[in-house]
Amino acid sequence: MTSASSRSRDNRSLTRADSESSHPADVVAALVDHVLSLAETWPHWTGSPVEAPVEGEPQPRLYTPHKAIRRVGDHLIDHLAEIDARLAGRPTEPDRWHGSMVTTPADLAPFTTEDADEAGNRLRRLALMYDVRLRPLSDEVLDARDGDTWTLREVVRHVAESAFYADAVGDLTRTQ
Repeated sequence: MTSASSRSRDNRSLTRADSESSHPADVVAALVDHVLSLAETWPHWTGSPVEAPVEGEPQPRLYTPHKAIRRVGDHLIDHLAEIDARLAGRPTEPDRWHGSMVTTPADLAPFTTEDADEAGNRLRRLALMYDVRLRPLSDEVLDARDGDTWTLREVVRHVAESAFYADAVGDLTRTQ
């Protein structure tokens, strides 16, 4: 097993300042671009999961290219559903994801250039859905707070943090 801390991290992730000054749809697009730029290097993956420490947890979690794509996609879907439900005045779906605590057999499969291409098609479409949903909203709507829930802008900042999954796997051209 490899350690995420033993490999230099790609510093193209969105910083908090970037996500605070950009339109939320641009934040999602930047997240997807970042993840896909790393995914282009993942056909070099050796098949050994990467251990990554998670704040507040005693044991590191394991990450693989497929798991990183799965988690970013799940995060995008989960919070897009939350945004849509909130804008429609409906209750949100409770979070029942297993998340990154589970590494499935599919997560351990080799990652090919075709997998990177499929991930690009999937994640770019999700970014487009965020753009279509968020771009027309006013700052007032994006920053409205309903009780103790996050604003829609804060939800997107949280979504951008899913770059962690891709960063845990890292840029694998450096390992060759």
